[in-house]
Amino acid sequence: MAGRLTVCPTPIGNVEDLSPRARRALAETDLVACEDTRRAGRLYERLEIPRPRFVSNHEGNEAERAVQLAQQIERGARVVLISDAGTPVISDPGYRLIRACVERDLVVEVLPGPSAVTTALVASGLPADRWRFEGFLPRRAGELERVLRSAETVVAFESPRRLPDSLAALAALAPNRPAAVCRELTKLHEEVARGSLGELARRFRDQVKGEIVVVIAPAQAGVAGPDLAFAVDALRRLVQSGARPRAAASVVAALTGTRANDLYRALTGREPRE
Repeated sequence: MAGRLTVCPTPIGNVEDLSPRARRALAETDLVACEDTRRAGRLYERLEIPRPRFVSNHEGNEAERAVQLAQQIERGARVVLISDAGTPVISDPGYRLIRACVERDLVVEVLPGPSAVTTALVASGLPADRWRFEGFLPRRAGELERVLRSAETVVAFESPRRLPDSLAALAALAPNRPAAVCRELTKLHEEVARGSLGELARRFRDQVKGEIVVVIAPAQAGVAGPDLAFAVDALRRLVQSGARPRAAASVVAALTGTRANDLYRALTGREPRE
């Protein structure tokens, strides 16, 4: 009998979010590939399911483990892939195992289920027709500027320790850009804080606890009026540093969501030439 790989999302907080189909997959498998065998064991205890054999599959051993697991599936093993929480592969191990199975033409079954990424996106109240997942927020200012230039809503993870600094850096670039900080989604102390990046930076000055997802509105969703003074000041600094006003206005407009023509007019007092 041919084996298969089942990619199985697990709850990000509330164990009741596990679907009956996912529960059945966890109960009927021969082997579970998991990031942390202890956390996987606790999940099985909470679900009151007899535990099968666990095999660690984490960032440090994923390349080697992918080949080993694919070989077992070829021999007929049923393998379930889980992460510590949520959907595997989304900033979690699993990609190499799936590729190894695809390359061997093995069956890969993917179950729908919990994900902090989509939960935060919907809870944020921000546009969800076009969006992208950033992974963890970058550290460098230039990379944060790239995030703010996005024409799509951005969803990103952040650590509690880094959250105050990251929000402060983002607020310095676009203080009035709409955003949301989603903390401990689906758990007892769930919190969804919505507001501008400036407001959120003031609210989260100190470190918090829990799992964090940050959602940032696209550049064009910025509010031009409140951001204008900040944007003009940023434009003035760029021009004083030697940048051409028109080119600099386009860059600042993309970062803040203001209109380039409005920035140019506020800086120079002249109408821009078409």
